[in-house]
Amino acid sequence: MTDARQMQKNPIGVAHFSAIQLPPQEFVRQAAAAGFGSVGLRLHPAFAGAPYYELPQGSRAASEFRSLLDSEGMKVFDIEFFIVGPDFQAASVEHIVAAAADIGAKRLSACGDDADRSRLIENFNAFCQLAGRYGMAVDIENMGWRAVSSYSESAALVHACGQDNAGALVDAIHFFRNGGDVDEIDVDIVRHVQLCDVVGPPPKGAEDMMKEARSGRLAPGDGILALKDLIAKLDGKAAISVEVPLVGDTPASAHLRNLNLKTREVLQAET
Repeated sequence: MTDARQMQKNPIGVAHFSAIQLPPQEFVRQAAAAGFGSVGLRLHPAFAGAPYYELPQGSRAASEFRSLLDSEGMKVFDIEFFIVGPDFQAASVEHIVAAAADIGAKRLSACGDDADRSRLIENFNAFCQLAGRYGMAVDIENMGWRAVSSYSESAALVHACGQDNAGALVDAIHFFRNGGDVDEIDVDIVRHVQLCDVVGPPPKGAEDMMKEARSGRLAPGDGILALKDLIAKLDGKAAISVEVPLVGDTPASAHLRNLNLKTREVLQAET
């Protein structure tokens, strides 16, 4: 199969965290050049002090960004990153949800970090209702150091929420490192899977988990995770993207090209 035919058959996206050093416009250009068909963007900080970018609804920057997407043949799939914690108020992030919809994003990515389950469900429900008013969906991503630490917990939250636009995001590192089994995946609620790889035993403490997730990921196929099984379970049912942060002095363009190549090699092994 030629590269062009493979890209058409297996369109894949790339998360902004893979090259968060690049502002949205340059990220789109380089992602397109690397062979990706869509991007995720970081328009909200994942934690205090984390990098993010702004594209306000109705702004000139947003208009120019939409034109760039069209010229590059690219789409925005998801917007990161929202923490549904004890103090979360859906109304406080409506301007970001509006900005996301303005540039054509389809989904919002979040994590659940509130030990009060009833409050977590209520706040996640409110977030889904807000997103729904803008024609978007919300995916909960489990993380080992958050209250919603496993896939089973994220799936339970989605079902407890009861909103049609609620989903679970399966990020390979968080899924497998926190006890996930491919057989337990509910394909009816997973619309997005993020690929990466790792080596070695799972980290134990929260600090080491965060370190691995932020600077220890490898390109798909370069580690030990059962990515082929994951893809086989979700192929055709969920959008596929890759999330491997750039570490070191490798040029972003080379990093993104390598991620695209390695991801397509893993996907091709399943065809």
